[in-house]
Amino acid sequence: MCPNAQYKEGVVRQTIVKAAIIQLDIHKGKPEWNLAIVKRRIASLARRGAQLILLPEMWSTGFAMDSVYRLSETTPRVLEEMGRMSKKLNLVIIGSLPEKAEKRVWNTAYVVDNDGSIAGAYRKVHLFTPSGEDRYFLPGDRAVVCKTSVGPVGLMICYDLRFPELCRSLAMQGAQIVAVLAQWPDERALHWKVLLRARAIENQLFILGANRCGADNDVVYAGRSSIISPWGEIQARAGRKPALLSASIDLSLVKEARERIPCLAERVPEAYG
Repeated sequence: MCPNAQYKEGVVRQTIVKAAIIQLDIHKGKPEWNLAIVKRRIASLARRGAQLILLPEMWSTGFAMDSVYRLSETTPRVLEEMGRMSKKLNLVIIGSLPEKAEKRVWNTAYVVDNDGSIAGAYRKVHLFTPSGEDRYFLPGDRAVVCKTSVGPVGLMICYDLRFPELCRSLAMQGAQIVAVLAQWPDERALHWKVLLRARAIENQLFILGANRCGADNDVVYAGRSSIISPWGEIQARAGRKPALLSASIDLSLVKEARERIPCLAERVPEAYG
C-alpha cells in the first residue's frame, strides 16, 4: 500500500501524458481468459505510445461473488504479469482486483509503475449495498493518492464516484489525475457521464473513467469510458462495445484552471458545517 501521498512540486516529470483506457467485456470467473485479452490490448496501446493505461473494476475475475474469495488467490500472479509488462513497455497500469483478506476480500485498485513495482493500492471505501457487495467485500478506510512516473494519481472505484467528498480529498492531497475504475450499468449511464464531468470540473483535474461493457446475466454495462479535462471537456469517449481509447493530456491545464478560477484556494471549510 502506498501512503496518502502529499503531492510536492517537482514530482511531475512531464507535462504531456499519453493516457489510455481498455474497455472490455469481462468474462466472469475466468482470470486467465481476461488476463490474456488484457495483455494483448496493453501491447497494442504501448505500440501507440501509451504511458498510462487504465483497466475496469475487478477486471480479472468480474463479480463472481460465490467464488470471489477463491479467485482472489490469482491476484498475486496477475500483478506479477502486470509488473513484467509495465517494466518491459515502460507503462503505468492501473486496475482493480480482488485482494484476499480473512474470509472476505477487498476490491483493490493497484497502481503498477513503469519500473514494474507496485506504486500503491486503494481499497474501495464505498461498497454498493444494493447489489450485496457488503456481504462479500470489506470496505477500505482511506483516500489514496499515489506518486507515479507520470505524476500524482488519485484512485476511486465505481460507487465512489457518487461521493464528492472523496474526490475532493484526492484533489486536496495533490492529485492531478483521478482514475475511476468501474462496472457501471447501462441503466444509469446518464449518471456515469454527468458525475465524471462534475468531478473533473469541481476539482479542476483530469478524470479518467474506465468502465466495462457487455453483459453479466441480466445486467448490461454502460461502457462509455471517458477521458475528461479539468475544464470538463471530453477528450476521448468509447461507446458501448469493447474499445481502446487514448488521449494526450496536458497536466499544465490543472494549474491553468485553478489559477483562472481559484475554487480550491477560495474554499471556506468552516462555513460548511
